[in-house]
Amino acid sequence: MAQSDARSKSRPALDALPAATRALTAIALALGTFMQVLDTTIANVSIPIIAGDLAVSANQGTWVITSFAVSNGISVPLTGWLMQRFGVVRTFLLSVALFTVASFLCGIAWSLPTLIMFRAVQGAVSGPMIPGSQALLLAIFPPARRGVALAIWSMTTLIAPIVGPVLGGYLSDNYSWPWIFFINVPIGIVTCVICWRALGQRDTPTRILPIDYWGIALLVIWVGALQILLDKGKDLDWFDSPVIIALACVAAVGFAAFLIWELTERFPIVDLTLFRNRNFALGASAMALGYAVFFANIVLLPLLLQTQLSYTATWAGIVSAPAGLVAFIVSPLVGRWLNRFDARWFVSFAFLAFAASYYMRSVLNADAALRDFVAPLVVQGFAMSTFFVAVLAIQLYGLSPARFPAASGLSNFLRIIAGSFAASVVTTLWDRRAALHQSRLVEAATPTSPAFSGALDRLHGLGLSDAAALRAFGGAVSRQAYVMSALDIFWISGWLSLAVLVLVWFSHSTVGASRPAVAAE
Repeated sequence: MAQSDARSKSRPALDALPAATRALTAIALALGTFMQVLDTTIANVSIPIIAGDLAVSANQGTWVITSFAVSNGISVPLTGWLMQRFGVVRTFLLSVALFTVASFLCGIAWSLPTLIMFRAVQGAVSGPMIPGSQALLLAIFPPARRGVALAIWSMTTLIAPIVGPVLGGYLSDNYSWPWIFFINVPIGIVTCVICWRALGQRDTPTRILPIDYWGIALLVIWVGALQILLDKGKDLDWFDSPVIIALACVAAVGFAAFLIWELTERFPIVDLTLFRNRNFALGASAMALGYAVFFANIVLLPLLLQTQLSYTATWAGIVSAPAGLVAFIVSPLVGRWLNRFDARWFVSFAFLAFAASYYMRSVLNADAALRDFVAPLVVQGFAMSTFFVAVLAIQLYGLSPARFPAASGLSNFLRIIAGSFAASVVTTLWDRRAALHQSRLVEAATPTSPAFSGALDRLHGLGLSDAAALRAFGGAVSRQAYVMSALDIFWISGWLSLAVLVLVWFSHSTVGASRPAVAAE
């Protein structure tokens, strides 16, 4: 053990990189993060094409998404242990390399079972990629530029979920679905080569840690059951299904057993004592809740545009593009200012901007023009540029350097679970609110109603028969119901953002916070 420490002390420091090498390494680390986050959403819009090509139903095809989500959700909390045991650089590089290989295998998959298996492997090995890139970005920048490091990390994490569905649809439509996986191969190779050359001899200290077998087993059980529940809940009609009820029971009992075991285990696989730190507990909660609302709206808006308002995947992407562009431009500036001011003010601005963006969407209608949808996304871009950077600064405040990898893994795990929960809830809520609005609209559309008779007259004027006019009217009512349902969710999202804002003001001020080194002691 002592010899290991002596060797680690002889290695060059991570923050001693030349400026040019640091910049190139930061880009490579950002690409690694981008690639992993991209793969959480890129396959979503391609499922019908994948299912058709592999001769299976669309419902069976959704296991391509579920397998990745389950295995990734399980592996992310293990990051802290892996980084302490093998070093941050080694863990990150191995994760990227295995992810690249798994992506290639997904692209050459010859059947649905093999694709699901390779996607599960891809999700499992990708767990350390986001926490690892975050940890290394913080480590290679000097203390005065810590905010810039956080900004670089947050840009890739926020932009990738927006780009994923658009890129996945474009590649599937214009090339073939394997390219949504093959695209990772050159990115992964470039990331590995650059990071190995710059950081290969600069890894963090390691220590021998016993393996918490029971903790891992319980984690696999409850997270696996929860992720399958969230991904399949809507298809199986939630708690009307015995399968969903059984999964909920397994998840609840497994989670309770996991909590008890990890809080009493001497060397837990997940360090739950991090929640004793006020800033981490509040910051992680704000991150999870804020991201849940944000991700729910990322899922909902493209669905609304493409299924109800006749937008193509490309044009739906154009609507979302300004948010990513604004975040990309503003985030580095926020990173510079973050070292001078209390991060709580930045988080407050982010939640206020999120709330304003959601409210702006809640007053639109089915006849809104493209610019009407773009304007709220521009406001959201300013929120995105400050949200991740500032919340991360709050989370890191007060933590000792040795605990940062574990904190990063645990925080990202909560964010992933929150995103999965939000995606499941928002799609279900959208359908159910639409059904409610549709029933009310139909009740109002009586034969004597001026609106009903006027609409039929206009349809008859277009040359439609009575039957065709009634079908067209029914379609218009359904579309209006889904639009009204989406506006309800946008309005709720605005109020939820304001409610989460209150959380951050119970945390300590980050003024004067020092940069935590990334090391395992």
